Amino acid sequence: MNNFGLDRDADHPDHPTTDREATMTQPFVHPYVPNTAPASRQAMLDAVGAASVEEFYADVPADLRLGRALDLPEPLVAEQDLVRHVGGLLRRNRSVEPGRLFLGAGTYQHAVPAVVDEVISRSEFLTAYAGEPYEDHGRFQALFQYQSLMGELLNQDVVNVPTYDGFQAAATSLAMAGRITGRRTVLLVSDAHPDKLSKVRDYIAPTIDLVLVPTVDGTADLAAVTGMLDESTAAIWIETPSYTGALETAVAELSAAAHAVGAVVIVGTDPIGLGVLTPPADLGADIVHGDIQSLGLHPWFGGAHAGFIAVHDDTRFVMELPSRLFGLASTDVEGEYGFGDVAYDRTSFALREEGKEWVGTAAALWGIAAGVYLSLMGPQGMAEVGETVLARTAYASRVLAALPGVALADGATHFREFVIDLTDAALTAPELVAAGRASGFEPGLAIDDHRLLVCVTEQNTQTDIDDLTAVLADALVAARAQQKEQNA
Repeated sequence: MNNFGLDRDADHPDHPTTDREATMTQPFVHPYVPNTAPASRQAMLDAVGAASVEEFYADVPADLRLGRALDLPEPLVAEQDLVRHVGGLLRRNRSVEPGRLFLGAGTYQHAVPAVVDEVISRSEFLTAYAGEPYEDHGRFQALFQYQSLMGELLNQDVVNVPTYDGFQAAATSLAMAGRITGRRTVLLVSDAHPDKLSKVRDYIAPTIDLVLVPTVDGTADLAAVTGMLDESTAAIWIETPSYTGALETAVAELSAAAHAVGAVVIVGTDPIGLGVLTPPADLGADIVHGDIQSLGLHPWFGGAHAGFIAVHDDTRFVMELPSRLFGLASTDVEGEYGFGDVAYDRTSFALREEGKEWVGTAAALWGIAAGVYLSLMGPQGMAEVGETVLARTAYASRVLAALPGVALADGATHFREFVIDLTDAALTAPELVAAGRASGFEPGLAIDDHRLLVCVTEQNTQTDIDDLTAVLADALVAARAQQKEQNA
């Protein structure tokens, strides 16, 4: 739905439709795709009981639909023309120095050791697709090692080969809980990423009823959650750190309450903090999920994302995992073992439509990247990065909250992200972001007019934080002075 080039019709609503646009709206029969033939399309519509293809898009809100033909460039006749066109689009992007980037909200600027990029650039990893033992070149072993390192970090026994992203991992974790318990209700007790929440809702809608329990001062309302738990509850879903970076302090109590009514405890987390924070599994979590983007994957204008799901060595949970698992497996030679699929008979590869969930191409390359990152960092390195992020988050939240008219949005302990409240400030959140950008900073994400989500990683030094604070302070003071002038 992106516009490539200028939108001619935006300024000229009466602009006549071009021949190219008219052609795009006409039925098209592809010479090699028989399903595009009108008769074939009608047969498929009849089979599913739909009157038109439009019915399949009924759940897409009207404001997200384009409502006209795409404004695409004229057909490009040569490869170099395409290269020039795409290059022009890419040049519109603007990078920000890591130390001046305070934007997070799901994709993070953590340091990536050079070895990570070197390893995943090797052809046997970079160009591999699914891979089988006879042509795998160590890919299964690399993913087994990734799973093992993640299992140690999470203190869980079984970790899957990465799913598409952390959003998918969250949705699948909830679906697993529904299948395990035979129940429909899941209580979300934390502030979840809005985009993640949207993805999860769409995915689980047929089988799970998601109930949002409002947080108190940034974290779960233990009393409210306990009062809502009953024998219809499939699971509680905790996010720590939450969308706003708040760390949940009552995971153990929430877990005990959920287990008392036979519910599953699902915790979403970011593994980058687990060198210093207690693993959710130690506090009662049954299923732990998240995204591995922070483990050696670059932001890359939106990030390289991949999701993980971790469970204990319990058949009820392991057999509900959607994607492949790699471990030691026997071969055709007695007494010989190699790295291969474990519990393969639960997947859609083995069972097709009878599988627990559909399994397609996983984000395996990113799993190898995370495995290299974890092996380089080790326990001491993960502890150091976690301590650094905690300390700099605390420092940044303290100095920014001291700015005129600025306050912290809640009193929770935060990891990497926090929200500042600008209700009493001289600038709105979008205006403050614009002021920061004018000085070469990306101050954070404007959640709305009065709340700014700020992210701090090990890449942001104390000097970087002080420089951002000074820029925002100047902007706020100047805006307040201008307001006084206007009111005089």
